[in-house]
Amino acid sequence: MAGVMESEEQARNSFQSELEFIQCLANPNYLNFLAQRGYLREKPFVNYLKYLLYWKEPEYAKFLKYPHCLHMLELLQYEHFRKELVNAQCAKFIDEQQLLHWQHYSRKRTRLQQALAEQQQQQQLPHGNATAK
Repeated sequence: MAGVMESEEQARNSFQSELEFIQCLANPNYLNFLAQRGYLREKPFVNYLKYLLYWKEPEYAKFLKYPHCLHMLELLQYEHFRKELVNAQCAKFIDEQQLLHWQHYSRKRTRLQQALAEQQQQQQLPHGNATAK
């Protein structure tokens, strides 16, 4: 029984540490750090990144707080991308693009919510007029 408990605890710890690590991949400065220290050239590390692709499955992805990490994980599968990350300018560019994406996403989402609210109000008006007659 103790062996089963340990393996469940080990599985939980493994899940938690992989979850934390994969979300760090959304940070281009962290990717630059890994690249500059040579991790992204090491075959075992590259294999680990390939192994982590299972996080793209919905039953795992639902636990991610920073889903952008999945896109970075996908890009990390390519040697050219891993090599480019050594350059701090590359990380800076990715960081800026992420910021632009979220700014655009926020504005677009706000406009969509406003449009939906207006649409709901317009749908309510005819019903209100129909009952008043």
